Amino acid sequence: MKISARNLLKGKIIKITKGAVNAEVTIELPGGAQIVSIITNASVENLHLAEGKDAYAVVKASNVMIAVD
Repeated sequence: MKISARNLLKGKIIKITKGAVNAEVTIELPGGAQIVSIITNASVENLHLAEGKDAYAVVKASNVMIAVD
């Protein structure tokens, strides 16, 4: 796989919750942190995503904001 995004995080899919059009996919990274993404149900099917499979969270953003209390 070749991709221009620099933030490529490999983990395991631990949960997929499908809605009418979109699905919420939760990936657990090594160390226990979790990333949640909303993608179309069609993408879940096309990528053959399933709980327990390895997958990558790809983050491509022009801005990443940081906040504190």
